[in-house]
Amino acid sequence: MTDYGLNKEPPRVMHIDLNSAFASAEQQAWPSLRGKPMGVTNRLSKECCVIAASYEAKALGIKVGVRRSEAVALCPDFILLETDPSKYTWMYQNLLRIMKTYSPNVKMKSIDEGIIDFHGVHTERSLEDIGREIKQRMKDEVGQYMRTNVGIGPNRFLAKMAAGWHKPDGLDTLDHHNLIDFYNRIELEDITGIAEAFSARLRAVGINTPLEFLAANPDFLRKRVFKSINGLYWHDRLRGYEMDDQPTRLGMVGRQWVLRQASNDDAWLRSCLHYLVETVGMKLRYRNVEARGVCVWMSFNIGGGWSDKRMLRMPIYTNQDIWLHVSKLFDRRPKHMVIRTMGLYLYQLEPSTRSQLSMFDDVIKANYLTKAMDEINDFYGSFTLFSADTLTGTRNVKQKIPFGGTDYFDLLLKRA
Repeated sequence: MTDYGLNKEPPRVMHIDLNSAFASAEQQAWPSLRGKPMGVTNRLSKECCVIAASYEAKALGIKVGVRRSEAVALCPDFILLETDPSKYTWMYQNLLRIMKTYSPNVKMKSIDEGIIDFHGVHTERSLEDIGREIKQRMKDEVGQYMRTNVGIGPNRFLAKMAAGWHKPDGLDTLDHHNLIDFYNRIELEDITGIAEAFSARLRAVGINTPLEFLAANPDFLRKRVFKSINGLYWHDRLRGYEMDDQPTRLGMVGRQWVLRQASNDDAWLRSCLHYLVETVGMKLRYRNVEARGVCVWMSFNIGGGWSDKRMLRMPIYTNQDIWLHVSKLFDRRPKHMVIRTMGLYLYQLEPSTRSQLSMFDDVIKANYLTKAMDEINDFYGSFTLFSADTLTGTRNVKQKIPFGGTDYFDLLLKRA
């Protein structure tokens, strides 16, 4: 039997994944929706996209990213609702609370999934027993319609793979005892993190199955397949060694908005964009970083789009500085074009030095003013204080639920 050098450490990492979480939250709240094909979207319109679908909808081929018209063609009785942040807030807060009762080492990967690391935590019971208890607690403390997948493994990668093994509502462990058999049962594209691009690279060099991937020489993966140290990471990750317990570098912060009604009204658009700027500024300062790059982009009603960006000599941090540069870029757009979607992002981020004293009095005043406004908004709620120019924007731009990492979601909860 081939010795693959698998990690034989007892599995101490648990991955919790709420099944079709946002659709399930709506079905939990509205019993009339249970058992029916339904989904949620950020903003209802004729051609909006499904951003979460119930299992009943998925069984009919209605998946994330499908347009509303396509979903209705597949199922005329399909029900689509706008997102309701209050429900997902309740779900997220309770999931996090439950997870933290088992270990202080908890990391939320998104609003509906997280990791419990049991290394250094003494438990009398098996992780399988704890996993079953978590599943039951989600039903008892959040709602009986909430279904939870639990995966257990020696590293984050295998724990996540185990959590996706038997959906919905499964509980599985992957370790050196059953890992080879598991790899024999799945396809290359079933491996978390191996999308079409990486799959094509692997197949191009004769690696067509997970077991062939596992057996590949680490130098071959590094030099021929991934052409980076990422090949060595994959060699160890597949064997159950921890390669993903690293903080990810923040590359940019931004915000986009799909207009309910396409427009080229300059004053109206500027107010809405200014509102987006203030939400991005809030994100920037929450992460305690400054930005040297700014980009404004948009797509047009007839198709196509426009973008412009600028690198700055001095980093920006306050809402006033961000808006100064964003508004200049916005003024360079083709003003005759009708805008359907617009957004901005800040990049080239670096740790903020605003806590240090400046030799310039106007900089000190701007920093103090920004800090004071943030503290008032923290205490009384987001946008208690805001620029008068953003008043139209605050009435028209709906707050979106962030479906990726939870840092911004935690900020919204903090300011709720």
